[in-house]
Amino acid sequence: MTIILFGAVGTLISFVIISLGAMGLFEKLDVGPLDLGDYLAIGAIFSATDSVCTLQVLNQDETPLLYSLVFGEGVVNDATSVVLFNAIENLDIGHFDALVLLNFIGNFLYLFFTSTILGVATGLLSAYIIKKLCFARHSTDREVSIMMLMAYLSYMLSMLLDLSGILTVFFCGIVMSHYTWHNVTESSRVTTKHTFATLSFIAEIFLFLYVGMDALDIEKWKLASSSPKKPIALSAIILGLVMVGRAAFVFPLSFLSNLSKKEARPKISFKQQVIIWWAGLMRGAVSIALAYNKFTASGHTEVRVNAIMITSTVIVVLFSTMVFGLLTKPLLTLLIPPRTGPNTSSLLSSQSILDPLLTSMMGSDFDVGQISPQYNLQFILTAPTRSVHRLWRKFDDRFMRPMFGGRGFVPFVPGSPVEQSDPDSHLGTVAEAER
Repeated sequence: MTIILFGAVGTLISFVIISLGAMGLFEKLDVGPLDLGDYLAIGAIFSATDSVCTLQVLNQDETPLLYSLVFGEGVVNDATSVVLFNAIENLDIGHFDALVLLNFIGNFLYLFFTSTILGVATGLLSAYIIKKLCFARHSTDREVSIMMLMAYLSYMLSMLLDLSGILTVFFCGIVMSHYTWHNVTESSRVTTKHTFATLSFIAEIFLFLYVGMDALDIEKWKLASSSPKKPIALSAIILGLVMVGRAAFVFPLSFLSNLSKKEARPKISFKQQVIIWWAGLMRGAVSIALAYNKFTASGHTEVRVNAIMITSTVIVVLFSTMVFGLLTKPLLTLLIPPRTGPNTSSLLSSQSILDPLLTSMMGSDFDVGQISPQYNLQFILTAPTRSVHRLWRKFDDRFMRPMFGGRGFVPFVPGSPVEQSDPDSHLGTVAEAER
């Protein structure tokens, strides 16, 4: 619930503040002719966060709650920003009234839910196909190919239906990681894990190479202004609005989240709230993509106001990534000092602590509340004894995983590498038969 508050509701609050701030401040700089749709698009563009830098510094074992909030908010925020931007693009600005506003809200909800349903359906289809196709269970290249092609199919279908591709791929990935990934052999699991990690890393490098080369486009800078003062001043205003927009929802929503939690549940401390606020100040891939989508045609523009917005976006992305990113490590060290002690390193690095916990979490016999919360990660994963999560686990074990597979529910195939290396799989099948 806290992740949804930050990622969805918080993004909408930030969007409103940035849009209203841009309307009031951009006119003083004589940026150029911008209509209501442009201001709304600016709010959506700069509401998209990039928390990768903070996640690289955070220790998932030491601060599992903080890591989950930063990571979850970043992913949901990207999806919400893109869907919001697509809804703005379909908005009739020329005849804006209450009916148009209702149409905008309806379009936003339509894009959000239809993209989600399409992603879930494609992910379930991939799990069912890999579970039923026996010829692919002994071939790593076929299993990996099917997983990649099915994920790409979700994106293609989404774009064909004019939906949000990033949201569809996101939910398709969630479903495939829960079902499809456990239906393949162990070698395919290792291969897909490293393949997708490598591809995402290369894609991110290419993106920032493109941003760096575009920053050296002298013609665009000349078109934007005869001097760099205007783009820099505009970028400073945008950064200020971003910081205000983050603070406007992180601290109030954290307060509401803490009020809704019982005494036994971990609450978000003020230092953690500051880190969450800081983690969302960086801007990256999504902001660049949306800015080029709105203010250029195939990456080029000959309109002065569009050039100003592109150069300002580049400045914001580079400055926030380099300056805020470099300050992230000292800030985290100051707010959350690293643990010291003779047993700390061995405790955090020991796989004997995490492996049984994660195994029980993913297995078919997982029952929330049975493990005593000795460690933070254990506490978060096992604390909700009466929640939506517990009801979902029961429904998942009884109906979903027997049909679509998953850990402990993969049919036993003699000679399959995954059954040889994972004895829990056969035990899960036996437990399913007993039910």
